Amino acid sequence: MNNLLIALLVVPALGAVVVALLPDRRARLVSTGFAAVTFVLSVLPILVRPNEYTWFAYQPGDGPPMVPWAEIDLPWVPALGLEFHLGVDGISYPLIVLTGLLTLLCCAYNRKGRALAALLLVLEVGVLGTFLALDLILFFLFFEVVLLPMYAVIAGWGGPNRRAAARKFVLYTLAGSVLLLLGVLLVVTSAGTGDLVTLTGAAETGAAELSPETQRVAFVLLALAFAVKAPLWPLHTWLPDAHTEAPTVGSVLLAGVLLKMGTYGMIRVGVGAAPEGAAWASPALGVLAVVAIVAGALICLRQTELKRLIAYSSVGHMGFVLLGIATMSITGVQAALVGNVAHGLITGLLFFLAGTIKDRTGTGSLDLIGGLRETAPRLAGLLGFAAIASLGLPGLAGFWGEAFAVIAAVKRGGPFWLTLAAVAAVGGALTAAYFLRLLRRVTHGPATPAVAASSPAVTRIEWLAWTPLILLTLAVGVVPALVLNDTVVPLANLLGVKL
Repeated sequence: MNNLLIALLVVPALGAVVVALLPDRRARLVSTGFAAVTFVLSVLPILVRPNEYTWFAYQPGDGPPMVPWAEIDLPWVPALGLEFHLGVDGISYPLIVLTGLLTLLCCAYNRKGRALAALLLVLEVGVLGTFLALDLILFFLFFEVVLLPMYAVIAGWGGPNRRAAARKFVLYTLAGSVLLLLGVLLVVTSAGTGDLVTLTGAAETGAAELSPETQRVAFVLLALAFAVKAPLWPLHTWLPDAHTEAPTVGSVLLAGVLLKMGTYGMIRVGVGAAPEGAAWASPALGVLAVVAIVAGALICLRQTELKRLIAYSSVGHMGFVLLGIATMSITGVQAALVGNVAHGLITGLLFFLAGTIKDRTGTGSLDLIGGLRETAPRLAGLLGFAAIASLGLPGLAGFWGEAFAVIAAVKRGGPFWLTLAAVAAVGGALTAAYFLRLLRRVTHGPATPAVAASSPAVTRIEWLAWTPLILLTLAVGVVPALVLNDTVVPLANLLGVKL
């Protein structure tokens, strides 16, 4: 089963090469085929051997605090002590499946030729590698793989201001990359290893533990780098421009999985390698989180462009994820994990719908696309479903991350955390306000000329791309254990909590 870890990277990488050599007319079919194989590889063991699957045969025992379900550790650069170390556990596995699913749907939806199809598969390699890497240097390399392909996606197939948006994305991300490299090098040189299994719970295993001062400096560098990628307030300003100008599939992957690289890195690398630094910085992280929640909602209330509004909503949702992480509790980080997955599903669906509306009407202005339910009731209904899921309606996936991030802050106790919980709850109410405002302006009232002239039918390929996201939004909303069932022990080990 451990060979699947290699296959998850080799299949999309091979697919990118093959697709780049094919004629445009075959690119969508072949790229979808490679993406489908990758997705099946991520879920096949569960389907074939649900009770015996090696990745889920986790036994806490008396071993090291971090025991992956499956891992492969090969010599890479022996002279420098670098290893090709991959692994998966309950923290990373849901994001691996989400990446495979969204890439598959984007490849099926793509109608812009072989170059874009090949870039989507290259992006998948980088994202999957980031979630699989258990060596800090390897993590950094995979983290950077996505930079140039996403720049090319935005600059090559985006809107009128695509080049400026792509440059802004690259400049911000490169700045974050420098900070990430500094943080990684500080940890590796101070601890004498870049192995995340060794670094996680170093005190319990007798490994080289970083001093408190080193952990604080390292965590600040790492947190700033991951905050740029997530993005978290106030390092978020590249995101609205990138989303507004990116093609639909670029926006879906950017919101659905690329942002999760930042929050996942905060948990796996930031908290895992520098837990004392994370605990020291947790009050500041909590304040930044609630500011992001409230600021994102207030900005959304002022937006008049559909994709830009959805982009700014991600700032608020990532604020709830950061609040969960800041509590440094199992409940809080579980809220962050389920919030990550829910955001990928729901915001991916929102960007699919926004792209369709913009393609059919020729505009994303909320002033020009009113009355959608009169001419395209199915499309209006789907937009309504995605909006109420994103605002956190109980029974849908968006509820769990927001609600339990607030609960985790309350359980942390004390006036400071209770205040943060109260402000976050107010931000949740503002989230409902701007999404209801969105629905009132887009779906209700008389149809505008742009909407009246557009096609009302939802095509088969659109149903194919949207249906899995709708079903999973319902499934995770009803059964959040689909994401959280195997996270308690790894999180307890990561946070140093005794069960």
